[in-house]
Amino acid sequence: GLMSRGDESAYRDEVDRLLSWCGDNNLVLNTNKTKELIVDYRRNRSDIPSLFINGDRVEQVASFKFLGVTIKDDLTWGAYIAALVKRAQQRLDFSEYNN
Repeated sequence: GLMSRGDESAYRDEVDRLLSWCGDNNLVLNTNKTKELIVDYRRNRSDIPSLFINGDRVEQVASFKFLGVTIKDDLTWGAYIAALVKRAQQRLDFSEYNN
């Protein structure tokens, strides 16, 4: 991974490279829409300092929906499966109501 033994320098360097690439290509990251999801399998997770882009704090989240798939910080599928089941139940209830 990009973080090892509490050393975030590789991670921060990668973010800096992304920001540089965006600048080179006339793109601006919207920090209101940008989320930080840190995947960590350890039982005793350590707090990671907030990420700042152009002086704006990036929100840290435990899960994020990307292209319809919910990604969790421990890479488990529970939240995604729960959303699928809920959507299926809603569709079944709707079809029963209309028949």
